[in-house]
Order: sequence, then structure tokens, then C-alpha cells
Amino acid sequence: MANRVGEGCEQLGAVADAVLYEGYLLYPYRRSSAKNRVRWQFGVLLPRDWVERDGPVTPGISGSADSWYQRTECLLRADGDDAVVRVRVRYLQMQHKQLEALDGDGRHRPVESLRTPDGVTHLSFEEAVPRETELVLPLAELLRGGRTVPVGAPAGAEYEPLPSGAGRTVRRRREVRAETTVLAEPLAPGLCRLRVRTENTGEATDPRAGRGAVLGQALLATHTLLAGEAVEFVSLIDPPAALARHVRDCRNAFTFPVLGGAPPVPADGDGATAPFLLSAPIILPDHPQVAPESPGDLHDAAEIDEILTLRTMLLTDEEKAEARATDPRAARILDRVETLPEEAFARLHGTIRSMAPVPGPAPGRPVWWQEHGDDGLAPATDTVPVGGVLVGGGSRVRLRPRGRGADAQDMFLDGRTAHVAAVFHDVDGSVHLAVTVDDDPAAELHGWYGRFHYFRPDELEPLGPAGAPGPPGPPRPQAPRPARPADRPERGRSDARP
Repeated sequence: MANRVGEGCEQLGAVADAVLYEGYLLYPYRRSSAKNRVRWQFGVLLPRDWVERDGPVTPGISGSADSWYQRTECLLRADGDDAVVRVRVRYLQMQHKQLEALDGDGRHRPVESLRTPDGVTHLSFEEAVPRETELVLPLAELLRGGRTVPVGAPAGAEYEPLPSGAGRTVRRRREVRAETTVLAEPLAPGLCRLRVRTENTGEATDPRAGRGAVLGQALLATHTLLAGEAVEFVSLIDPPAALARHVRDCRNAFTFPVLGGAPPVPADGDGATAPFLLSAPIILPDHPQVAPESPGDLHDAAEIDEILTLRTMLLTDEEKAEARATDPRAARILDRVETLPEEAFARLHGTIRSMAPVPGPAPGRPVWWQEHGDDGLAPATDTVPVGGVLVGGGSRVRLRPRGRGADAQDMFLDGRTAHVAAVFHDVDGSVHLAVTVDDDPAAELHGWYGRFHYFRPDELEPLGPAGAPGPPGPPRPQAPRPARPADRPERGRSDARP
């Protein structure tokens, strides 16, 4: 058991590191790239007077919205009076790397770039330093009122001479003021609600200044790791039925907690619990893991490792030189890509995690790999019976995602109304319905270029009478086609790349 806990902690640490550096530096990893001038988009906690200069912030679980605090609430089961909770608050502190050239009179003057006699180009850039505060807290103390501790980071400056006396690199950091409060609320014997709240307690030098002027005082990519002794955490996505009411009462702001470590094998019967929890500003499923085929961090989890690796390989020598001069992490990415063994690269080209039996085709319907296998399929006009009602393009439905195995996005869509855009028959014999959510302000745009959420028929509740569906939605730029394994999005997920 101890070995399994150790492995789970190591796996969760790898995911936490990926969260910490998500978006730190984006392909093509060069300072001149427009998207590398707009960084620090997740878990950013800024001084309160700057954030609320135009009014209070609206709480939500999205960590892509700037805030001055982050609140995690979850359920905790404890076994005995000696239970201990371990809390690790982690973030990045911005560090400005400034190059200074040495003049003939012996003075240093700031410059944006500097080429040293050894032929290496150096660039001024915004880096970051990882910060972490670990708290070991008896649960009994948390139930008596909790504890508040500082988790900020001091200001600092470091000077590094460049080769041949050409100048120096100066790295400066502003002070980050922050504190974390941890407390617990008893709910039942052996059960409590744990709350972790991290706040930026600093004051902006100029509350009306632009965002870039106050990022040096911010906590970046802020997230929290939770573990303990004689404790276990309850899933907010798939809780035991008896605890569902308490889970609904948990209020998370600018972060979303999920269970960590490897999932239990075999899966438990009623709901999920685990000895670890990660509360991140990026929405993740329970038990997130870094793919074992991934050769290293590329800082852009919205992309696919194989695609990023191929693109990085195709950078010109000039582009690679600029990337190396931008940031040491970019240089390490280039080194890894250029020395990646062929077998490691081959592993990036798709992996099947599990196999399920594939039923045969419906009677009278040819399989898709045969000639004319797609004949007779018309996603925009096909219908499928749902609760005795024919549902197809134009039908209005209520979304009822399945309870077990649903991802985080399903939780937010549960109970929402939507319109069906198309019916897709998959190669394994299953059916998925593409829908647009009614209260999504971009629903019409999504329907136009084919960005949908996908649900099975048993996850929909018809809102119209039995019979033919209503008129189809707005036309798409391309005719729909049957879903294939290579292009079928995950169920419930939005197809982000039409």
C-alpha cells in the first residue's frame, strides 16, 4: 500500500508541474512570437485593489480569470483523531531578465539584446521562479478554527556576468505578498469540509496601471496539492451517493479540485475517493496523468506532443537561435527534440489505452470501410428514438450526462437545454448527437462552423412531443459526415478544432 501511495504522489507531482508551467512558454518558443507577449493566463492572483478597481470579481471555477484569491472546498474523510492534512501551495513568481551592456566608461546600460564575442545572442525576457509552501496541520486544529500562514516570496536581484566582459544579466523580482488559510467544518462523524483559501494581500503600486505593470506582484499558475495521514478525499465529479448533497454545497472559486494518483483497479462501486487531491486553475478529470509516451514538458498542453515536436523540428536555424536566447527552458526543449530517439518519436504517434468489443453493423447497413459504406447516412436529417420521441436536427433537449465516468464539463452542462444539430453513427455501432447549448452566446457561431458538444441518446431528455424533429440549425460550411475513430471528439467535449 505504501508503494502505491508513493507512486500516486509521484504521478500527481508530474501533473502539478505540468499545471505550474502550462502556458509558461508557447511554441514557437521565441520572444518575438505574439502569443509569448501575452503570457500568464492561468491561476493569476493579483493585488485586490487592482483586480477590483472596477468592481468585485465574479467567482467561478475558471482559473483563466484574474482574481485576488483562490478558494478550494472539498470533502475529507478522517480515520481517527490523529489525522493530519498536508497542504502545498505552489505558484510562479515573475522574474524580469534584463541584459545590460558594458559601455566604454565602465557603466552598464539596459538593452533588449546582446551578442557576446562567442557568437551567442542573449535576449531580455520575463522568466519565473517556482515557489512552494508546505503546511502539515493536525485535523483537530483545523476543526478548532484553522490556521493562516504567509506564502509570499521576497523581492530579489541576481547579477550574472556575460562572457568576455560584454555586459551582464540582471534578474529582478518584486515582492509577492500572500497568505493561505486552512480550516475544516465538521459535517458528520469522520467527515468534514476542508477549505483552503489563498489570497494576494499586496497593494498595487498603481491600481490604474496596465496588467503587465502589476504581474510582478502576482502569484502565477497558483494551485494547491492536498494529501495527509489517515485521511482520504471525496471526488466532486463522482462522489458516493450518500455524500452527493455535501458535495453540492462545496464552493470553489477560480480553481477546481480533482482526485490525484492512479485510479483504483478495479474501480470501486459507489463513488470515488483517493488519498491525494489537486486543486488547479485548469479543469481536469479525476486522476489526471501525464501520458507515459510524452518525452518531456512542452509547456503547451492544449497541443499534441507529436505535432509540437514536428513543428519544433522544422524551425529554421535562426528561429532556433532566437528560442535558445529567449529562455533556458526553450533551449532544453530544442535539445530534447533534436536528440529524440526514433523509437521515442514513434511512440508519440497514437496509443490505444483500452479496447472494447465492437458490435457488428446494424442489419441491412454496410460497414463504413466497404465501398459506399457511408451511403444512407445523413447526420443533419437522421433521427434516433429517445424515450419514445424521434430526436434529430432541430430537436430541443435537456442534457442529462451519465453520473459515473462523466468529465468536469458534463457537470456544468447537466440540466441545461440545447438543440440537436446532427446525429452521428460511429463505427462501433454507437450513436452520438451533436448539440449546441441554448444559453451559450456563441451557439449560433458554433453551429455555423461545427463546434458541438456530443452526447449519447440516453443522456438526453426530449423537450418536444413525439414525432419528427424541428427544422435543422444554420448550415455548416461543409457537409457533415459519419464520425470515424480519428475524428470523433470525446463524448461531452467540445470539438475545439473544426
